[in-house]
Amino acid sequence: MSLQQQIIKELKVKPQIDPQEEIRTSIDFMKEYMEAHPFFNGFVLGISGGQDSTLVGKLAQMAADELNKERGLDQYKFIAVRLPYGVQKDAPDVDDALAFINPSVTYAVDIKPAVDASVASLEKAGVKLSDFTKGNEKARERMKVQYSIAAMNNCAVLGTDHAAEAVTGFFTKYGDGAADLVPIFRLNKRQGRRLLKELGCPEHLYNKIPTADLEEERPLLPDEVALGVSYEDIDDYLEGKRVSPQAKNTIETLYRKSMHKRRLPVNVFDDFWK
Repeated sequence: MSLQQQIIKELKVKPQIDPQEEIRTSIDFMKEYMEAHPFFNGFVLGISGGQDSTLVGKLAQMAADELNKERGLDQYKFIAVRLPYGVQKDAPDVDDALAFINPSVTYAVDIKPAVDASVASLEKAGVKLSDFTKGNEKARERMKVQYSIAAMNNCAVLGTDHAAEAVTGFFTKYGDGAADLVPIFRLNKRQGRRLLKELGCPEHLYNKIPTADLEEERPLLPDEVALGVSYEDIDDYLEGKRVSPQAKNTIETLYRKSMHKRRLPVNVFDDFWK
């Protein structure tokens, strides 16, 4: 079995999908999780205004609405969280995403004071963070906030991890890579767009250039520039198609380098890393 075939098998990517079927799969998965964990009353997710959080947020709201309707309750909710670092450059997209999702509850938490305090504390101790590492600090602060909100509302924290991010390790370990459940694991980037289109999402949200926007020296840096490979090539690779030798090498190198991000902490019985 080739490495490409191994990766496809590991990440459960289908070469073709039925958007309605995948929408149903994700919603049912979240509903079943709630039923299996009766101490939870819903979901929490940070909404960035990008494709992935818009999709997961919409699916989560649909799952909560269905649970309430089926049980004749008003118990389940989806909590959307705005998490800007100061002023968010693409804040209008967050507005549009929230209007599309129509969440049960919305909070807004500015992470700038907490991140800046953490950076200042590290500098006082003699550790000066690079711009890139400070970006990871922002991602981890955002996840910390989501878990605090979730704890106070008896909710589960959602993640937006999908196959195109998973294969490249394009997420912050214990930041956006930390969550209780990941409803769109198995989908690649173009498949996620198809789900949003099926759901009637405003086109500019799912056609938006993907960016993590964590670095201040390179604001709104496109993911594809940071990765050195296009999502079209990544999606083709995950669907078992041929890609250029350069794209194949980049994807597989990123996959190997980020192996630790897709695993639980290593114990003495693990040997995958050797």
